[in-house]
Amino acid sequence: MLNNVLEFTNNILWNYIVLILLIGSGIIFTLKTKFVQIRMLKEMFRIIFSGVGQKTKGKEISAFQAFCVSAASHVGVGNIAGVAIAIVTGGPGSIFWMWVMSFLGCAISFVECTLAQIYKLPRGRKQFYGGPAYYIKNALKKPVLANLFAILISITFGLIYVSVQANTIAQSVKTAFGINTVISGLLLVIFVSLVIFGGITRIAKFTEKLVPLMAGLYLLAALITVIIYRDKVPAMFWLIIHDAFSPQAAVGGGFGTAFITGVRRGLFSNEAGEGSIPNAAATASSSHPVNQGLIHTFGVYVDTWLICSATAFIILLSNQYTIGGELTGVSLAQYSLANIFGHYAPHILSILIFLFAFSSIVGNYYYGEVNISFFKGHKSNISQIKITRNLMKFFRFGVVIMVFVGSIAELKLIWNCADLFMGLLCIINIFAILQLCKYAFIALEDYILKKKNGIKVPVFDKNVMPDKTGMFAWELNE
Repeated sequence: MLNNVLEFTNNILWNYIVLILLIGSGIIFTLKTKFVQIRMLKEMFRIIFSGVGQKTKGKEISAFQAFCVSAASHVGVGNIAGVAIAIVTGGPGSIFWMWVMSFLGCAISFVECTLAQIYKLPRGRKQFYGGPAYYIKNALKKPVLANLFAILISITFGLIYVSVQANTIAQSVKTAFGINTVISGLLLVIFVSLVIFGGITRIAKFTEKLVPLMAGLYLLAALITVIIYRDKVPAMFWLIIHDAFSPQAAVGGGFGTAFITGVRRGLFSNEAGEGSIPNAAATASSSHPVNQGLIHTFGVYVDTWLICSATAFIILLSNQYTIGGELTGVSLAQYSLANIFGHYAPHILSILIFLFAFSSIVGNYYYGEVNISFFKGHKSNISQIKITRNLMKFFRFGVVIMVFVGSIAELKLIWNCADLFMGLLCIINIFAILQLCKYAFIALEDYILKKKNGIKVPVFDKNVMPDKTGMFAWELNE
């Protein structure tokens, strides 16, 4: 009964309220920024790759490391299982709408991540925290709503989504290698503990190495697939575009199902607008807020246009799917790769899934850590610090416990709860950034103007803003 109630609520929440908010805000932000996701693409490449290998001191987080923490969270099993489910449920046309949503999501991600940088808080020398909870409280002056957001995102990402990722790892390893889920769960607990008890610096350095490796291996498999089936590639693109507007009869609900499925899978995959990515964006030591806005805009491209497309190409070109069929999710991706590369492919994919899901566990944990730190406040007293430290200890142990529980449990109810929480996060975050977006637009124009004036590395001056409320970190530049 509870599952039925949650599913009914989620259908209304995601198919109508969240859908309208995200598409509407995506269009508004795209037009207001004059298509920032296109005109600033060259600058995105320059910023990201100039930060590769950048040396950091102490607890400082580089721009590239912050990008990797973010990618570690939203580049996960959703890019494999989610895309497979989209094709089986909504047909190949759902991939087209996933691409469209990611294009709009780029503009949303730019705005929310730029705002996260503008309203981040200093937590020591070149160390920062931030995110929606921070700009909702300090800029909008709505502390109750900020507290609600911090609680929801800590539970959703730090506990529920961690257990989902752990379950995916355990099931994938069991399918490929026959290892019992209890054993997988215990080993996973050890690995996760070693990383999360090391703090954000260790998380950043860990994901900086892991994310490019796992994404590169998976994209290589997709590239080889495209080369092998190169004669079928034009027909595949035609099928995607054709079915986006005229879905196959096997797609129940026709166009509506293809559209909504593609949009929902795109949202779950790149997380644009849900308020999770800004938590990583705010941690970077950056000379200008727009730097992180552009970096994480590019992250949406990486997530959907590269990783999700790679899964779609593998499944569609191998032609092992059946719309409405029982074979779906990770199993469909494994079966497709086995058809292309042989019976060892599922084992290799299982290892890749481990890398994807494990990095997501680490990234998701960090979102919880940042939002628990939110309760410490900007100017903390001793009692607040002690309470926050104790909460952090309980949270870390809670994450470890949920990793094990997730490895051995059936998680339909948890998934439904996660959908509900994520929908609520979207509503709160979009409500906030629609009111604050003008400051992101001002920052963008300031950045572009300084670049036109020959300044290679623009430095942000908060005095360009008509209202400086909540801009605590940028006092360091005065």
